[in-house]
Amino acid sequence: MTKKLTTSAMLIALSLILSMIVLFNAPYGGTVTAGSMVPVIIIGILLGNKWGLLSGFVYSLLQMLTGGIVPPPTPSLLLYVLVILLDYLVAFTVLGLSGLFMNSIKNKKVAIPLSGAFVMLLRFICHFLSGILIWHTYAPEGTPVWLYSLLYNGGYMLPEIVISTLVLFLLSGYVKKWKEGL
Repeated sequence: MTKKLTTSAMLIALSLILSMIVLFNAPYGGTVTAGSMVPVIIIGILLGNKWGLLSGFVYSLLQMLTGGIVPPPTPSLLLYVLVILLDYLVAFTVLGLSGLFMNSIKNKKVAIPLSGAFVMLLRFICHFLSGILIWHTYAPEGTPVWLYSLLYNGGYMLPEIVISTLVLFLLSGYVKKWKEGL
């Protein structure tokens, strides 16, 4: 238990530090970072979905505390709740589901980056839905809301997914050895 707690705390802290290395900052929220999701994804791979989800949730709270919550365009309690849920709590918590493929795919060089890409896609879906439900007022006139959300959120999430998947591929041998040591 102590080893799992320590491992999770170190990796959450590393994610938080990496999130401060911003390569691109979108105007209405969303960033491309130096692989800040990777450590949280690794928690789910190393320790399983329970620890992964808990760590993702803790990381989501830290993201809100350190980055602040971008207020919705039309202030209402429901929209604030949706922003907190979709853009923070659910979006970052789902990263902890990265252990899903670890038993079903034998080749860890494939399983680890695939798991990362999958949970990052889940995170993208959260932001995409948020864009449709909350941020639609920023869509240029005549642009379908779903297309605006797809392009805006894809503009920062696609590079983030590519960076994270590449880093996970490069680290997959080390992650496999680290998992064996736990």
